[in-house]
Amino acid sequence: MQNSFSAKAILFLALSVSFVSISQEKAKPIFKDGEAQIVEAFSDTSKYLRHDLWVETEFDTDGDGELDRMHVSVTRPEQTETEDLKLPVIYVTSPYFAGVAGDEPGTMWDVKIELGASAKERHHPEVTRRGKRPIISNSHIRKWVPRGYIVVHSSSPGTGLSDGAPTIGGLNEELAPKAVVQWLTGKAKGFTERNGTEEVKAYWSTGKVGMTGTSYNGTLPLAAATTGVDGLEVIIPIAPNTSSYHYYRSNGLVRSPGGYLGEDIDVLYDFVHSGDEDKRAYNNKTIRDTELMNGMDRETGDMNDFWYNRDYLPKMKNMKAAMLMSHGFNDWNVMPEHSYRIYMKAKDMGLPTAIYYHQNGHGGPPPTSMMNKWFTKYLHGIDNGIDNEENKAYIVREYDDRQKPTAYKDYPNPEAEDVTLNLTSGGNTSGGLTILKGNKATEKLIDDVSFSYKDLAKAETSQNRLLYVTKPLKEDLHISGVPKVSVTLSSSKKAVNLSVYLVSLPLADGKITDNLITRNWADPKNYKSLTDEEDLKPGKFYTVNFDLQPDDQIIKKGQQIGFMIFSSDPEFTLHPKAGTELSIKLDKTSITLPVVGGKSAYSKAVN
Repeated sequence: MQNSFSAKAILFLALSVSFVSISQEKAKPIFKDGEAQIVEAFSDTSKYLRHDLWVETEFDTDGDGELDRMHVSVTRPEQTETEDLKLPVIYVTSPYFAGVAGDEPGTMWDVKIELGASAKERHHPEVTRRGKRPIISNSHIRKWVPRGYIVVHSSSPGTGLSDGAPTIGGLNEELAPKAVVQWLTGKAKGFTERNGTEEVKAYWSTGKVGMTGTSYNGTLPLAAATTGVDGLEVIIPIAPNTSSYHYYRSNGLVRSPGGYLGEDIDVLYDFVHSGDEDKRAYNNKTIRDTELMNGMDRETGDMNDFWYNRDYLPKMKNMKAAMLMSHGFNDWNVMPEHSYRIYMKAKDMGLPTAIYYHQNGHGGPPPTSMMNKWFTKYLHGIDNGIDNEENKAYIVREYDDRQKPTAYKDYPNPEAEDVTLNLTSGGNTSGGLTILKGNKATEKLIDDVSFSYKDLAKAETSQNRLLYVTKPLKEDLHISGVPKVSVTLSSSKKAVNLSVYLVSLPLADGKITDNLITRNWADPKNYKSLTDEEDLKPGKFYTVNFDLQPDDQIIKKGQQIGFMIFSSDPEFTLHPKAGTELSIKLDKTSITLPVVGGKSAYSKAVN
C-alpha cells in the first residue's frame, strides 16, 4: 500500500508542477506560414491598456515660442505591463482623427472662370474638434493587436490635441511622425500632459515600427520614411498623395482631384484644421493666407518651389524603410501616378519593395495576409522570404476578388513594349488608330465644357471632340505601364485646356466606367516646361508631350481602343466659356501604348 501511495503522490506532484509550468508560461507572438497568428491571450479587448501622451518635436509652427508636441495614443496587450513583454509597433497618423469641416457652400474655388483669371474669394469653414482622451482612433486595433503588435495613433500638426499648424505637405508633417518614431525607439521625449514636464517612456516597444494608412494617412508614412529615421522598418502606404502638385495640377494645368471640383491645397487646410482654437488665427494668417496663397498659383498652374517642396520623390534619398505600395488603377482622386513614381524610385534605390494594384477607385489595402507577411518580416524579424520573392507586382485582374491578385514579376509588366499608334481622318465621327503612317490632315474641335467625357464618348458624331479607334480586337490585348501622348495643336485663343482619354468601345451596357482605360490633362502653354509657360499664338502649332496615368488592363476581344481628344473637362478642369477652337495635326499626333508582347501582340490582336 505504501508503494502504491508513493506512486500516486509522485504522479500528483508531477501533474501539479506541469500545471504550474503551463499557467506561468508567458504569452508571446506565434508565427505560421510566415505570418503572425492571432493569439488568444492578446485578443481580449477589455484587457487592452490604453493611454495617451504628447511627444515633443523639433519645430514650432504655431508661433508660441515652444516646441510643438504631438498627441499620441497607445493600445497594447496587458502582457506588456504584467509580463514585461516588448512588442513591435504599427503606427498610424492622420489629420482626420479629430474631425473635419462640414460641406458648406462656397468653400471650394469657383471653376467657372477664364483660363489665367483670378477666382473670387471663397468661404473658410471652421472645424469643430471631436474626440476625448485617451483614445485618438480605434483603427487597426482589432486586426493587429491580437497578432502581437502594439498600435499607436497620433494626430498630425494643428489637428486634434496636437500643437502646431497643418501645412498640407510642409516639412513639419515629415518631422512630426519622425518624432513619434524616435520616442518609440527611446530617442525623443514624451510627456504625460500637453504642457507638462513628467516624462513617459515607451518601455514596452522593441524599437521596431511599421506605418500604414490610406490617402492622407498613407502619405504620412512616406513622409516619415523620407527622413531616414531609425526604427521605421517598413511602410505600407495605401493610395498615398505623394506630391501636392500632382494632386492639384496636371502638366501645368489647374485640375481638381476627382469628386472635389474646385478643391485646392488651402481648401484641404481648412478641412483638417481641428487644432487649438486659440492658435487658429495665427495659423490661418501665416500658413493658409500667406504660405499657401503665395505659393499655390491658381492663375498659371505651373510648377514652382512651393510645389517642389511638397513632393516626396526628391526627398527619398534618405529613405531606408521597406515598402509595400497599394493603389487602385481607377482612383481618380489620388491618381495612380502617385504610387507608381515612388515605387519606381524605391526599386532604383534597391529598397525592399513590392506593389499591389486593384481595378477599383480610391483606397483599398492589400490582402491582410500580404500585409501580415511584410509586418512579420520587418517588425518581428521572421525570415519568411518576402524580401526574396521573384514576383514584385500583385495585380487584381478585372472582376477578380481583391483578395486574390495575380502575381507578376514586376510592374510595368517586363514583357510590355511600346507600340506607337497614329491617326487617320474622321475624328468628329471616328477616325482610325493604326500602327501605319497617319494622314497629313488637320481636324478641329470646339471647346464646350457642358459636355462630359461620357457624352463625348457615346456621341456618334460631335464637333466637340476628336475620336480615333482601332479595328475590333480579335484577341485580348494586355496594356501594362504608362501610355504616352504627343499632340500637335493650335488654338484660336491664347489659352486652352487639353484633355486626353483612352477608352474601350463599344460601351458595356451603356456604362463608361467599365470602358475608361486611362486619361490625363495638360496645359499647352507649358509645352516647353512645367515651370514656364507662354501664351499661345492663334494659328501657330505647338507640340505637347505628356504621360497618361499608369494602368494595367486586359482589353477584351471584340472591343476597340479609342483615343479621344477634347478640351475642358467638367469634372476636373476649369470651366471657360465655350467656343475656343482647337486644330490637331494628325500626322504630328500619336499615342504610345505599353503592350504586353509588343508590336507582334498588337498586330495579332487587330489584324
